[in-house]
Amino acid sequence: MNDTPTPRRRGRPPKGDNNSLRKELIAKSAALFRSKGYERTTVRDIAAASGVQAGSWFYYFKTKQDILAAVMEEGMANSLERIETLKVEALPAPQAFRALIHAHLDTILSPNHDFIPVLLYEWNSLEAPAQARIIALQHRYEALWDAVIARLQAAGDWAMPTRIDRLMVFGALNWMAQWYKQDGRMSLDELVDQALVFFMRSEAAVSHTRP
Repeated sequence: MNDTPTPRRRGRPPKGDNNSLRKELIAKSAALFRSKGYERTTVRDIAAASGVQAGSWFYYFKTKQDILAAVMEEGMANSLERIETLKVEALPAPQAFRALIHAHLDTILSPNHDFIPVLLYEWNSLEAPAQARIIALQHRYEALWDAVIARLQAAGDWAMPTRIDRLMVFGALNWMAQWYKQDGRMSLDELVDQALVFFMRSEAAVSHTRP
């Protein structure tokens, strides 16, 4: 077994490596921002985690702000693409709601899914001009949820509707990232079941929404 450390990549990367190394820098940065926090993560930390010289980092991003924006934009774009592929408009509203909850929780709770937690907990670290791009993606993401919740309300499946139902749902789901443990007593599917009962105030919601 060769114990010699892999040398760090120096200088401008070959043209074919540009996209893969950029993605690696974003992924490593997301993990660091999540574990250490944006303010405590340095450019050198990111370069070391990605196996590049600190100077090479600047071929892709001018500042640490740029990479924070890239992390959040990547996470939001991937999340949006994921729920758009669910085609929830073609599903009965309760099943659509379950599918959205499952996709959302899987995105923020699964190992190595660091992008959305960074967005949630480092949002105030991102400067306003960059926030505008991510907000546009957020609005598209939220519109899919709003449409499903409106269908549930119209069918009488949502007890006591309010004007802030979606905000309350996101608040509860996003907070789970603070306490849920992958190796704990509850699987992701069980967590989704419990969330459905809580939001829809009906144990029947679980059996009615399973595929």
